[in-house]
Amino acid sequence: MEFFRIHRTIPFMRYALVLNAISLITFLVAAGFLLLRGLNLSIEFTGGTVMEVAFHEAADLGKIRAAIETKGWGEFQVQNFGTSRDVLIRLPTRPEFASGQQAELVMAALTADPAPGEDPACRELHAARAALAPLSSEVRAQRTDLTDRIATLQAQLAGKCSELRRVEVIGPAVGQELAQDGTLALICVCLGIMAYLALRFEWKFSIAAIVANMHDVFLVVGMFSIFRWEFSLPVLAAVLAVLGYSVNESVIIFDRVREHFKKFRKMSTVEVIDSAITATISRTIITHGCTLAMTLSMLIFGGPALHYFALALTIGICFGIYSSVFVAAAIAMYLGVKREDLIRAPKKEDATVV
Repeated sequence: MEFFRIHRTIPFMRYALVLNAISLITFLVAAGFLLLRGLNLSIEFTGGTVMEVAFHEAADLGKIRAAIETKGWGEFQVQNFGTSRDVLIRLPTRPEFASGQQAELVMAALTADPAPGEDPACRELHAARAALAPLSSEVRAQRTDLTDRIATLQAQLAGKCSELRRVEVIGPAVGQELAQDGTLALICVCLGIMAYLALRFEWKFSIAAIVANMHDVFLVVGMFSIFRWEFSLPVLAAVLAVLGYSVNESVIIFDRVREHFKKFRKMSTVEVIDSAITATISRTIITHGCTLAMTLSMLIFGGPALHYFALALTIGICFGIYSSVFVAAAIAMYLGVKREDLIRAPKKEDATVV
């Protein structure tokens, strides 16, 4: 489907050398950050405890950090989560604590002093939580008076006190296994794409598309390393989606290049590539415009849970469009792709001796 058609060929390859030089520099920068700084891995990969706390008024992050530092648990993270009243806290794994107990101890420390504007009855709820937090699982099971009182107060004071909304605990062994499985999935996808391209196209096109795909992956992951954005399982899923999305765009352009080599026999290689890319612009704008509208909607309205997933998709789609035109097509041109590579000359029949 085409809503419009450009009748004048755009000379994309005229700017390929400059843009490829910029691509090489950004690729090296991304690779350097990945090697030197690595990724800011989420709790799924590193293991630990994540707790979401909703305060009655705007949270003082400095005060929260000071309260957690007194525990001496090592490196942790504190950040706002959505609004100024919602806080996300990430804690390192502590094997001496039962599941969720680490979060309860932090919550007890954060609510030791009554928050301004809270209902006075919240003090009793905070005191009951503080008394329950350090108890072991066996002792806690015997203190039904505390657990029943906490449940009653939580029902009565819902929305009036600072509360612990969510706790996630992942062990280090599980995190390591997820990291290994995620890396294996990424490698398998890359190998599968390479095999498909090698069978689908002439080898020069295959190499060009593979380099363009690796370019997209490194830049997306490199952005997460440079800006220290959290790299989680949803982000890994977005990177895998970007791989497939990028190879699809490259295949469409290369198919059109093959068609134009057969159709326009007097054109040079550069003219054929330019005309093929120009012929796909209408499709590119429609397809990628709709896809970007979806990913931007998730990025803006999806909330914190979808933020980095949508961000990785948005960046990857933009890089995928760029790399298919200025990286994949340019590399194929540099490798010297020509009409004879795609159109085989008919075999001459042996002359019959009369």
